[in-house]
Amino acid sequence: MMIEVEIVPALNDNYIYIIHNKTKFLTSVLDPGDPDPVIKKLKEKNWQLNQIINTHHHFDHTDGNDKLIEMYNAELVAPVYDNQRINGVHLNVSDKDVIEIAGTSSNVIFTPGHTSGHICFYLNDEKILFSGDTLFNLGCGRVFEGSMEQMQDSLKKIINLPDETEVYCGHEYTLSNAKFCLSLQPNNIEIKKKYDEIVKKRNNNQFTVPFKLGEQKLLNPFLQFDNKDFIKTMNLNEKTETEIFEYLRNKKDNF
Repeated sequence: MMIEVEIVPALNDNYIYIIHNKTKFLTSVLDPGDPDPVIKKLKEKNWQLNQIINTHHHFDHTDGNDKLIEMYNAELVAPVYDNQRINGVHLNVSDKDVIEIAGTSSNVIFTPGHTSGHICFYLNDEKILFSGDTLFNLGCGRVFEGSMEQMQDSLKKIINLPDETEVYCGHEYTLSNAKFCLSLQPNNIEIKKKYDEIVKKRNNNQFTVPFKLGEQKLLNPFLQFDNKDFIKTMNLNEKTETEIFEYLRNKKDNF
C-alpha cells in the first residue's frame, strides 16, 4: 500500500488520522480536534504536514486547524456546505468531487444527518473510507442537524462501497455500540462473539478502528433497515425503512 494511516487518539474519545503517502512523501491530517498530539506524531515520524481535511464543523474535529495551518502552512479542505462555519478554508469540496488526499485519489461523499454539511472521503485505490461521525463501528452518528431520512440516505451511500473497505471513524464508541447491539439481539451468536472481541480489545487499550465495511453490513443495526430477518426479529414489520431507522436511532439515544 502506498498509504500509511497513523491513528492519533485525542480529547475524550476522538480519533484523528494522519495519512502519509510513502512514495510521494505527502502528509494529510483528518479532523484535528486537538493540534498537540498531531504535532507530536508528525515530529516523531519526521513528516511535513501538507493538508488538513475536515468532515464537518464540530469543534472536536476542527479546533486544531488554525495552529496547524500556522505551523505548517498546510492547505485546509472542508465541506462547501459548512463554509460559514469553518474558518480559513483553502478548498471547499462537495458531493462527487474527486480530490487528492496525501497524493491519492479520493471521492467526496455528501452524508448529511449528523450535521447538515457532513462529508466522508473514500480513497479509491486504497479502499479506505474516512467516515467522520456518519458511520461508527456497530453504530452511526446522532442526528443533530439533518433529518432521520437524510441520515439513512447517507448510510445507504456508504453501504454501496465494497465490502473490503477499511473504515476509519471519528470516535471510539464501539463498546457502547456493541452493548446496544447485544441488547437488541441477545441471542445473536455473531454479535455476542463480536462483543467479546471488542471487550478484550478495549481492556487491552487497543483501537477498534479500522473495521471492515462488509462486517458492518451484517452486524450494524443501523444498516439493517431493509433486512427482512432483522425486521421480523425486532417486530418492526409495520414500519417503513425510515421509521425503522428512526426507531433504532431514538432507542440508541436513550440507551
